[in-house]
Amino acid sequence: MDTTYEGNLQALPDLKIDLEEANKEWLKTSGFYHIKKIADHYGVYEHLFGDAYFLPIVPVSVYFSNNDTLHPVYFGNIIKPSDATEKPEVFYESNDDTLWTLIMTNPDGHFTQQEKEYVHWFVGNIPGNKVDQGETIIEYLQPFPPKGTGYHRHIFILYKQEKKLDFSKLKKSGHCLNLEERTFTSLEFYRERQDDLTPGGLAFFQSDWDSSLSNFYHETLNMKEPIFEYDFPPPYIRPQEWFPLRKPFNLYMDKYRDPKQINKEFLMRKLRNVHPFKAPPPPLPYPNAVYFEKYIPSWLKLEKQKSRMKWGRINDIE
Repeated sequence: MDTTYEGNLQALPDLKIDLEEANKEWLKTSGFYHIKKIADHYGVYEHLFGDAYFLPIVPVSVYFSNNDTLHPVYFGNIIKPSDATEKPEVFYESNDDTLWTLIMTNPDGHFTQQEKEYVHWFVGNIPGNKVDQGETIIEYLQPFPPKGTGYHRHIFILYKQEKKLDFSKLKKSGHCLNLEERTFTSLEFYRERQDDLTPGGLAFFQSDWDSSLSNFYHETLNMKEPIFEYDFPPPYIRPQEWFPLRKPFNLYMDKYRDPKQINKEFLMRKLRNVHPFKAPPPPLPYPNAVYFEKYIPSWLKLEKQKSRMKWGRINDIE
């Protein structure tokens, strides 16, 4: 038996792949197609640009920092509001003689206009990839998804500019804590400047409510914290039948009675068995061994058995 080939395989060193280089190669080749599919899955293009879309051919890396811990933004990962209180670091490759615009918006959180967005960060006329040297149009504001509204998408769009643009009409002074002034529409913004802007980079994360937002609403936004609860519809009860089959008689009839009357009935039953000066009778040592009287209906027999075993709603009166 020839073992030369087998021996050569065993002598080969372990094959190691540089994952960072592999990721860069993926982003340059087919990565943007995969990112587009992910964005489609999360409804990013639909809720920002309607029927339009773009291929994110410019890889964008976004990192939030909190207590020396980095929280990277990928494509739909979860980052808590308490981990995104400060503006993130943004990295991408570009030539020094190019200009860019970076916008972070939330299409899920507008309080008064469902089709609008809140812009959380807006930096324009960025020279190359030096975001800190760009013109800050709107200061960064952390995510603030209200309690009870689930996950909110926070989306970074990187636009390449054809020339230096005038954003003076959109610029807000200070930290701009008036949420109405942060109302934004990505589609209208791009439609008005489509000859001078081309979207090329995309990253987004999801965020939901955490306890840190209570102070943020009260102390920073100076407003009452909104809390949303689902308004459950009343349970459907089908029309009453003359002869309901295979349904416990008492439970079936209780569906069509006033719940207050049922509670009163249970309370009166409890008071009838309570003596103000005597201790309650001891529980039955073997409840299932106690004889049932003859000719008792099955539904009543089951109800007595539940009472002895302290099952179900009988616990409300014991």
